[in-house]
Order: sequence, then C-alpha cells, then structure tokens
Amino acid sequence: MAYVTLIGRDMALLEGLSQSLSALGHRTTVTASLVEARELAAIDPPLVVVAERALASDAGTELLGVPLINGGARLLYRTTAVPVAPLVPALQRAVLAELTLPLERHRLAALVQSIGERARMTGRSARHTPTEGRAI
Repeated sequence: MAYVTLIGRDMALLEGLSQSLSALGHRTTVTASLVEARELAAIDPPLVVVAERALASDAGTELLGVPLINGGARLLYRTTAVPVAPLVPALQRAVLAELTLPLERHRLAALVQSIGERARMTGRSARHTPTEGRAI
C-alpha cells in the first residue's frame, strides 16, 4: 500500500483517481494547491505525488518543496485538451513520469504499484511502528 497525494484543479478527475487507487489498497489525499499539499506532507509525507502539470509549471520549483518519504516519486499529469507548458530544468529532472489523464489511469496505477514495491524492496518505505499500549 502506498500513500499518494493528488494535486490539481479538476476535483472530479482527482476524486475518480483517488477512488480507483483506494480500491487497489492505496491511501490517498486530494488537494487543490501545492501549498495545501506541502502542509499535509510536512505532517505525513506521501510516497507518490501526482500533480497537474500546468499547476507545477506555474509554480516553478514549488512542487519540489512537497516532501516525500525516502524512495518516493513525483509524477505530473495533464488532460488531453491542455497544451504542454514548459517546466524549469530542476523540476524536469525530479519528475519520474508524465501522464495524460484520465486516458493513462491504468499506467498511473501501475507506476504507483511499482514505486511502492521498489520502496519496500530497498527498505525506503515509511516504517510505522505500533504505539505502546497504556494500562487502563
């Protein structure tokens, strides 16, 4: 199971993707802004960040400020109707893949699965230890 943060303006698309990923056993959050994503990730960093390309392009390197757990990855998406916006070189190097959604939703699921497996195999995924029980 991977923790995925979806960032973008099309809430209907992101909610659909969130439901699809949740059905596969992944935990998801949906945010409309990079600022909100960064605040949530500061508390609980995701393994995968999926951000709208236009939003990331407009924000420059702000997407790089969203923390990931070790072994995590950043993915960008766009819809078929949106022209490709330029990215700053630092962001180009930090992005694992770019997707056209919803057409490539199965590729998104496969990438999330692969990133999760890679993180587990290398020991880089977050380790959650149970809290100690207290006497009642």
